[in-house]
Amino acid sequence: MRDKIVFDIETKNTFADVGGRDNVSDLEISVVCVYSYNNDSYLCFTEHEMGKLEEVMKQAYLIIGFASKRFDVPVLNKYFKFNLSSIPHFDILEEIEESFGRRVGLGILAEANLGVGKTGQGLDAPDFYRNGEMEKLKDYCLNDVKVTKDIYELIKKQGYLWVPRRNVPQMEKVTLEYKEIDAPPTGLL
Repeated sequence: MRDKIVFDIETKNTFADVGGRDNVSDLEISVVCVYSYNNDSYLCFTEHEMGKLEEVMKQAYLIIGFASKRFDVPVLNKYFKFNLSSIPHFDILEEIEESFGRRVGLGILAEANLGVGKTGQGLDAPDFYRNGEMEKLKDYCLNDVKVTKDIYELIKKQGYLWVPRRNVPQMEKVTLEYKEIDAPPTGLL
């Protein structure tokens, strides 16, 4: 049966290492974590397990991420024999930008809507990798997947998120249209 996957990637290097944001596809994977709705489980894949991850992603009828269309997918595509962009994709940040008009960080959204924060910052991940702290790296990535999944579930349930506004204490209610798509029968994709 086709699956719905929430995912996040971490990289070995940074934009500074590859000459800027225009070279996002030059970044290299250190770890990718996913949540599989079919299995109700979280999985982590290291850079040497991209073949296994590819098989998981090939089974997806929907992928869910945060800033994933402009960051995660371009990095992952060079590791796969198929175009990950061909799978229907719900990018939470892209939806927020369309509705709210600006970017908002995952940590800020998590604190405002879930009462939890992220366990670190994106630039921690390359340091964890360089220092051989793979368990810290996996835990960091897994936490981002859990937060992304919880934010996605909240969007499905209530159709909006609270977004902090700059320089004022009140938050803005940002409506996010989401219509669940059903998994196609096996063999149609």
